[in-house]
Amino acid sequence: MGSTLTFADHPDTALPFNLSRWFAIVGLVSITAVSVASGFLLSHFLTARMLRQEGVLTMEFVQSLVLTEKTLHAYFLGQSAGDGDELKSALSHVAAMPDVLRANIYNRERVLIWSSEDKIIGRQFGHNRELDSALAGELVVHGDAAGEDAVPRKEEHVDLAHRTNYFVEIYVPVRDSPHGRVIGAIELYKRPQALAQALRDGHSYISLGAALSGLFLYLALFSLSRRADAVIRAQRERLVETEILATVGEMGSAVAHGIRNPLAAIRSSAELALDAGHEVALESARDIIAEADRLEIWVRNLLSYTRPLSSAPEAVALRALVTTTMEHFARDMEKRGIAGNLNVAHDLPKATGDPLLLGQVLHSLLANAVEAIQENGTIEIAGKTVPDQRRVELTIRDSGPGMTAEQIKRVFTPFYTTKPSGLGVGLALAKRIVERFGGRIAIESAPGRGTAVCVSLPIA
Repeated sequence: MGSTLTFADHPDTALPFNLSRWFAIVGLVSITAVSVASGFLLSHFLTARMLRQEGVLTMEFVQSLVLTEKTLHAYFLGQSAGDGDELKSALSHVAAMPDVLRANIYNRERVLIWSSEDKIIGRQFGHNRELDSALAGELVVHGDAAGEDAVPRKEEHVDLAHRTNYFVEIYVPVRDSPHGRVIGAIELYKRPQALAQALRDGHSYISLGAALSGLFLYLALFSLSRRADAVIRAQRERLVETEILATVGEMGSAVAHGIRNPLAAIRSSAELALDAGHEVALESARDIIAEADRLEIWVRNLLSYTRPLSSAPEAVALRALVTTTMEHFARDMEKRGIAGNLNVAHDLPKATGDPLLLGQVLHSLLANAVEAIQENGTIEIAGKTVPDQRRVELTIRDSGPGMTAEQIKRVFTPFYTTKPSGLGVGLALAKRIVERFGGRIAIESAPGRGTAVCVSLPIA
């Protein structure tokens, strides 16, 4: 019996689950997250498709211009372009494309051979993956933020900051024929105001649609959860009523069964008192009183078990309570030859509870220990504190026959008892009272090793 008791199987009483409240929180967070994510993905998809379409139209125009302007085609190939004015006119057509901020022309060797801004012609910028992709025949389109507060993505974006807050960068592969080899690339920085406005409108509609859809879904599901919560509550109430009726039936059966033996003993004792002498009459009177007390305890336990526990918690001195309870059983323990050992410190912290209800718990546990031993045994009550959990523990150990594992599993079930004259409400009521004050109760026992009951209560 020296092992330590644990409370893994006896958690503190949890609050009833409220479906509406939980859905109001979890549903709102989940639906908001889904709406934001879907809005973001749709906005990203819309932006990508519209930018791609802008790039395709630009590429078709540039390819048509290169094939039409022979001097521009020759310029890419590094051949003589003929009349210089004709080449300038062709290059100006590139720079004059709608919404163009800057136009750069690269040859196959990645050399910047012309730009609409003369100051950057011949400059070497760092590694450019977009240019590499364009020279490999791939159209590259993406939008970039500019403005004074924006961080430039590339070195050549720095001097665009004063022109616009948003631009589209397009790398167009230039071919020597509609499906021929790539002879160069044109890099265009465009400020498509119509496209930007269309994107802003699209993003606004997507955000509004996602918000309205999420709100509609939330309200619809919330109404369903409210209805489901009402149905669950109604079914719970009906279940409680059914359990109450079943409990009343079990209680009536237990009372009818348990009260027969005391009544028979009372009747026999009364008959003996009528026919016998003075000494026998006194003994019979004592038996009648004992059986009447026994019936009174049963009725009190039953009433305590069925009524709600509404006492407000207060600080309870456990040592004084244990001492009083042991004094109540002193005569019975002496008659049975049971030795009682009290190992509770005088400075044991006060526990949270009610002295009357906790006294009933100790009375029930000590009565069980006395009845389990019958005669010639020991009962020890020990108390200690658990500082890290701010709890105080009382352990009642007896040297009785002990219980099996199956009996321990059912020992807190109402109306289950291993005693021939018990009602089976003592431990169930004790557990209910202890948990009412935020405490826990656990039992450790084995056949032939006695029983230990540990009650843990919060420190007041």
